[in-house]
Amino acid sequence: MLNITFLDLSASTGLVATIVLTFNFLLGMMISTTYKKHKYWKSLPQRIKQINVYNLHNWTAYFALFLVVLHPTFLLFDTSTKFKFIDIIFPINAPTQKIFVAFGTLSMFAIFTVIITTQKTLRDKISFRAWKNIHLISYATAMLFVVHGIVMDPLLKNRPVDIFDAEKVVSELCLIALIVASYVRYKFNTKTKIV
Repeated sequence: MLNITFLDLSASTGLVATIVLTFNFLLGMMISTTYKKHKYWKSLPQRIKQINVYNLHNWTAYFALFLVVLHPTFLLFDTSTKFKFIDIIFPINAPTQKIFVAFGTLSMFAIFTVIITTQKTLRDKISFRAWKNIHLISYATAMLFVVHGIVMDPLLKNRPVDIFDAEKVVSELCLIALIVASYVRYKFNTKTKIV
């Protein structure tokens, strides 16, 4: 029989959340460009071009938010972690790695803010510029959640970071993807402004 703890579930959920958030971030970057006019998009198979990228971006955001909330919730059910609800929403007294727990908490609040302000009822009440500026916090959020995933000890025992651990490698690959995509997006943006 498998001996899976709530701590294991929390770590796994956090890892899946990192992958989904990275994918969602990349979709958001794609939406912010004129990707449908690009030759690479036009060369893709018709089945892929039929995907509604905007809807996929929205639904992966909802799924990511669910995972992001579930990730620390599992800690509350594992007595070995000594985490309380207040430690998750206000990690100044978190039982371990306070700064990096705070990175996760800030990420959770930022993701929630971005998703809430995207809802039609609220989005109609704020200007496009305000909505876009709120969405731009996603860049910092992405770095926070990836660093949280890389630095946090999955067993919450303050062990040193093992950058070759499989879980860490996944987060590191997400970080590389985010950095490369941000660079490409920046280059695309400066190129389109010049033209």
